[in-house]
Amino acid sequence: MAGHNKWSQIKRKKAAIDQKRGKIFSKLSREISVAAREAGGDPDYNPRLRLAIDTAKAENMPQENIERAIKRGTGELEGVRYEDVAYEGYGPNGVALYITTTTDNQKRTVAELRHILESHGGNLGQEGSVAWQFDRKGQIFVDANRFHEEAVLEAALEAGGEDMTRQGDEFIIVTAVSSFHQVQEALKKTKLEFSHAELAMIPKNEMAVSGREAEQFLKLLDALDDHDDVQKIYSNANIDEQVMAEAMS
Repeated sequence: MAGHNKWSQIKRKKAAIDQKRGKIFSKLSREISVAAREAGGDPDYNPRLRLAIDTAKAENMPQENIERAIKRGTGELEGVRYEDVAYEGYGPNGVALYITTTTDNQKRTVAELRHILESHGGNLGQEGSVAWQFDRKGQIFVDANRFHEEAVLEAALEAGGEDMTRQGDEFIIVTAVSSFHQVQEALKKTKLEFSHAELAMIPKNEMAVSGREAEQFLKLLDALDDHDDVQKIYSNANIDEQVMAEAMS
């Protein structure tokens, strides 16, 4: 797996110890609202909404917050109208970045993202400039300390999973978008609990990033993640293990 997944582990760890819970809930609320607006407020018939709700629950977001976000999306409650916009660009040393946002003002968002990138040795690219370097896949994360590798792999592959790797204390199951929910349901039926799942942009090839460039790149990721409009950040960076370990400590 590429550096994005390792950085995701860092982000989840930091979220548990810092005071970013309000920001996390705000981003989750936006995702729920947009999902509900696009395909209705019933998660049984709206896969994107079901995933957003599952993610929110995994972050211990209160049920009343989830319900309000759904109602804002369906129009039952007034609220700001958000839309999905993806931006492509480069980090230090030409690392590819694919950034998804949920925004109510595209001009503001693009200007602020451009500033963040340029301030950390990167730049914003044109549409299509880096998207070709990624494949859209499902990822399902399972606690490697709780479940046996063979059992998880067998259940995942039988349900249509494509691959599984181990990263630290987690197994990461990779699926096609079409079989993403199918594999999740299969794991649930076999009592193999997963910590979270997401649809992600997986790099076709990785770029090694080490030393000061790796440190600079992690600072860029932090700055982007702190932006209210940014939902997900994907990169093809394979970040130096020592720098990663220091960031996780």
